[in-house]
Amino acid sequence: MSKRVFDRKRRQFLKTGLMAVGTAALDAVLPETSEANRPSAEETIPLRDFGKTGCRLPILGMGGSAMVAAWIAQRGVPLLGTEERVAMVRHAYNRGVRFFDTARVYQESESIMGKGLEGVRDNVFLATKVAVAEPAQVRKSLEESLRQLDTDRVELVQIHSPAIEKLGFSGAMKLHAELVKLRDEKLFRFIGLTTHVAFETVCQMIATGGFDQVLLAYGYFKKGMDTLLSPQNLEFREMCLAKARDLKMAIVAMKVMGGSVFNHNAKNLVPDYDKDALEQLPGAAIRWVVRDERISMLNIGVSLPADIDRNVAILGGDLTFTNSDRVLLAEFSRRVYDTQWSKKMPVVQEGRQKSHTPLC
Repeated sequence: MSKRVFDRKRRQFLKTGLMAVGTAALDAVLPETSEANRPSAEETIPLRDFGKTGCRLPILGMGGSAMVAAWIAQRGVPLLGTEERVAMVRHAYNRGVRFFDTARVYQESESIMGKGLEGVRDNVFLATKVAVAEPAQVRKSLEESLRQLDTDRVELVQIHSPAIEKLGFSGAMKLHAELVKLRDEKLFRFIGLTTHVAFETVCQMIATGGFDQVLLAYGYFKKGMDTLLSPQNLEFREMCLAKARDLKMAIVAMKVMGGSVFNHNAKNLVPDYDKDALEQLPGAAIRWVVRDERISMLNIGVSLPADIDRNVAILGGDLTFTNSDRVLLAEFSRRVYDTQWSKKMPVVQEGRQKSHTPLC
């Protein structure tokens, strides 16, 4: 893309802004989309305001970490081919998903999302992350993300949890200062931050007022990425939620499925569990999160196209969190906490436990 075209497209983006993606956007599908793939009236994904950004989005987002080779073994499913994963991203778009979240450390995820959103890029809210050790590396990381995503801008850039865990408050805020400069250059519109475990540090960062969005591990199962969360750590998470709500930030929930606890891997974690009950777990997990009106978005990683169809169907149905849901989640979680898989995980006490995700 020439610099002239690049600048023209950026000016057009700044003039029009991201569309308030709502009901009308569900019709913004490609001509080749079959009628069978369109969300039915009963399956329309509910909308919520995305914090103070001015955007109103369907509350189901697609996370990019569940479809890459590095972590697919944890999902209990085979890795799809590259073109199949590209098609899966487009399938999510065709079913009404408008929030797509990826990261520089998700390896092939950015390029797959870029290809999957070709031709419909202006209809979606696209987010990526930086997880670098030094402020001087922020620009290079973001520019590489834009190259992989094949776009000249994204809507949201987040300081990624591994960097926050490694650098602490003062170091992470230095990354924030660099992002402010890049935002002023119009490479993106909003600044966010993420964490699986570092809720104490993230609460301090939220309190600065310098962020538009926060992505938190927030599901029924008390797990971060590769750790369990202590009661103390969960109290810090609650403080994050409360402060972010006060500041009108968009709050995005990840680990809705407990990091493969309530999804495909459930049958491997508790092999003797009732098969019909296993089928009900994803719906119960989604309803537990969506009942919290503070949550702006459910960012759910998907490994198969059927995951998208299932999530759309759940969110298009009755979202009442029932007593049956509560009993199912409690009983199954109890069984999982009693497994060796769970017992081997370290328990985070104060939010500074480093994850195994590398910085880049």
